[in-house]
Amino acid sequence: MNTILALSSIVVKELYRRKDFYVLFVLTALITLVMASVTFFNDPKIVRYLKEICLLLIWISALVIAIITAARQIPAERENRTIFPLLAKPVTRGQVVAGKFAGCWWASGIALVVFYLFFGVISGARQGQWPVLNYLQAMWLQWAMLGVVIALVLFGSVVLSAVSSNATISFIVVVGILLLGGHLNQVALQQPEPLRTIVYSIYFLIPHLEWFDVRDLVIYDQPLIPWRDCGLATLYAWVYAGIFLYASWLVFRRKTLTT
Repeated sequence: MNTILALSSIVVKELYRRKDFYVLFVLTALITLVMASVTFFNDPKIVRYLKEICLLLIWISALVIAIITAARQIPAERENRTIFPLLAKPVTRGQVVAGKFAGCWWASGIALVVFYLFFGVISGARQGQWPVLNYLQAMWLQWAMLGVVIALVLFGSVVLSAVSSNATISFIVVVGILLLGGHLNQVALQQPEPLRTIVYSIYFLIPHLEWFDVRDLVIYDQPLIPWRDCGLATLYAWVYAGIFLYASWLVFRRKTLTT
């Protein structure tokens, strides 16, 4: 466990030494400040529309941070040849995968806290409302979803050698699931056999990341989601993250690392 924590701390430090997070945070901050500047119209619909834009940007920024950070972990170790002294410590390949996942997940969580804290302070100061629990639920479910995404990208990093290819394919897959995953069952009904069975199988096999998108909870100040449902959604995310991490370990432990 100490080895996994040590590896994860390196990943967190690496993220905040790079410019990715700061650039995305500045963009989010600028749009959030624009949201705060339009309250003089006294039209709640305008504020809600801008809140939706800001939350969408937070989602995009978090996905970019998670995917890019996870995609370059193992390939960077191989390219810099630091994987060889790392495995000679000795550190098992399973610990490398777990440590990289934990570091990427914690780094993404810290970024989410910064994004939501800034957004919540500006929004609450202008609207006079502080729905802290709404923000907490939305942020927690998004963080759980990012765990699945990071595990998926790590699996791609041990299958694909190029960071750019892995990041691009992972981003397309994740966005495709978010936009189309919940509609595949309806698409399947309109298809002839055996295509209907294939589409249905895909629908039941993919992780439904769109279930974790609860931005309306913040935008429209909706009632809280039952905590039991949040717990079940978290368990669902952990199961899929565990499956992808196990698959990553199976591939990585058989992968030949050339010197």
